[in-house]
Amino acid sequence: MTLRLRRPAAVLLAAALGSAALVAPAAAATPAASNAWTGGWLRLAHFSPGTPPVDVYLYPFGGSRAALVLKHVAYGDASPYESVATGQYTVAMRLAGASSTQPPVISSTVDVVRGKAYTVAGLGPTKALQLQTLPDQLSAPSGEAGVRVIQASLTQPSVSVDVAGLDQSSLRFPTSTPYRTVPAGSTTVKVSTAAASTSRTVELAGRSTHTLVVLSSAAAAPQVIDLTDSAGPSTQPQGGVAAGLGGASSTGSSLAATAGWAAALLAGAAVAFLAARRLRRR
Repeated sequence: MTLRLRRPAAVLLAAALGSAALVAPAAAATPAASNAWTGGWLRLAHFSPGTPPVDVYLYPFGGSRAALVLKHVAYGDASPYESVATGQYTVAMRLAGASSTQPPVISSTVDVVRGKAYTVAGLGPTKALQLQTLPDQLSAPSGEAGVRVIQASLTQPSVSVDVAGLDQSSLRFPTSTPYRTVPAGSTTVKVSTAAASTSRTVELAGRSTHTLVVLSSAAAAPQVIDLTDSAGPSTQPQGGVAAGLGGASSTGSSLAATAGWAAALLAGAAVAFLAARRLRRR
């Protein structure tokens, strides 16, 4: 099969702009306790080992048009926070690439309260997959950080996690702990099983909150990732996805996100223009 490389500049430009729009939601900020936004925040995650990648849909409760769609969410993936209006929503997971008209593999409802943040995560083994709504903490006392652990490793079904001297032992799969406070600063997270252990350094800013996710690994020791739930009260996304608003993605509507979108679009347009000029010279 022969690929034709010569394409009109308009096609290249459209492709560049489309790519920029697809990656734009990654610029969404972490939430913080604030009265500036009258809605709440949602983060969607896939923490079910053995379950293939999924497409995640967010619908206003009772609606048929998705307010947000995340494509090809694989095990270990978590979206940025998306700001949403208060009210009830349905979260539905379909196998990646499945039609939006197909029945979801699993679905659940979440009630978003003003000023609150939530992680809706696929948890458990494939045969017993569940969508759980986990309330997220948005602040911690001065000089401290809030930390919780999600034990999402099936190949290492029992682990112990030590963070800044706070030892949480024998966490069974699948488990989500309450938040605990630890001293702020650079600290080592150690995850241990009966056979091995692994460590990583994390930066815990004062008044920030974090979710440490333990993931299955082919090695004797599991992996661990650090999700920042809130960087503290100074980080405040504005605006959001209004209930009933359709579309393929949402931005969080912060100034930083808007600037990121604009930069991506301009960069995409420049690349497309230069590529088109080179092709015409051949």
